[in-house]
Amino acid sequence: MPVFPKPKFAFDYDLKAEIARLRKHKKARAIPKREHGKLLVATWNIANLGAQARRDQDLSIIAEVVSWFDVIAVQECRENFGDLFDIHNKLPKSYRVIMSDASGNNERMAFLYNSRKLTILEEVGEIAFPPSRLKSIKLPGINAQFNGFDRTPYLAAFSVGDTSLMLVNVHLFYGDEKPASMARRSLETYAVAKWADLRKKSRYSFTRELLALGDFNMPKCEPGDPIYQALTKLGLELPEHSTQIASSISSDSNYDQIAFFPETSHNHFTGLKGVFDFDAAIFPDLWKDGENQKNFKAYLRYYISDHRPMWVQLTI
Repeated sequence: MPVFPKPKFAFDYDLKAEIARLRKHKKARAIPKREHGKLLVATWNIANLGAQARRDQDLSIIAEVVSWFDVIAVQECRENFGDLFDIHNKLPKSYRVIMSDASGNNERMAFLYNSRKLTILEEVGEIAFPPSRLKSIKLPGINAQFNGFDRTPYLAAFSVGDTSLMLVNVHLFYGDEKPASMARRSLETYAVAKWADLRKKSRYSFTRELLALGDFNMPKCEPGDPIYQALTKLGLELPEHSTQIASSISSDSNYDQIAFFPETSHNHFTGLKGVFDFDAAIFPDLWKDGENQKNFKAYLRYYISDHRPMWVQLTI
């Protein structure tokens, strides 16, 4: 994502008041409290983290939301990881951070997690296909060839409760809405599904439970959408979330998703899953009853994000 332009107008806010609004809206959106025997997993594309000049108060707002979850996959952390670690330093002392190296668009992917709930295991790395298997990533009606990921998905295995869990953090190619870009986006999505299916079937998989989460750049989470079709083709599921709110603050797109296999759904998914529309709660003075929507969105996408976090609750 190109860096958003810095707003040219001034707007000051009361941090305590905004956090109070977020916490009130958290209750309205029925995000459960962190509790024993349950795991709250989230994903959040925090626009150009490290490349936009966020202030300490902005990072405090982001950290407040992050602190509600046991583990959160973060996309769009740039090569400059300073803001990521500043957010980490605002979290409870039990939280840890791990991150990938920078790849496409100089972006890293990261996990922030509560080490009292999760223990990092030995497998941390990236999805990889040897050159000999790239031709196996193919879809009907697409003649383009899959040549690898623009931003390679980052994975980490965790021990949690009585099970272990592999989280795969993705930020897939976007490009534009033209056929060539959509074909490439579909192939990258199918590559994630293919890798997950191979891990599921392998006797040597490090963990049996697997979640693929992040920014899939999925226009619509419904049959007929090419990205939805590619992701679910081999059995990954996208359960409906209770809020049914788009993950983009500027459109009705369902870019961000959390996908898992039916076994996880049947054995661990509590049925609670949602998108947190922080933009419906904060900065009401800037919104001014809808009269200032352009400035409101420009301010949000620069200092907070243009994406909303998605979460899911699992039993462990």
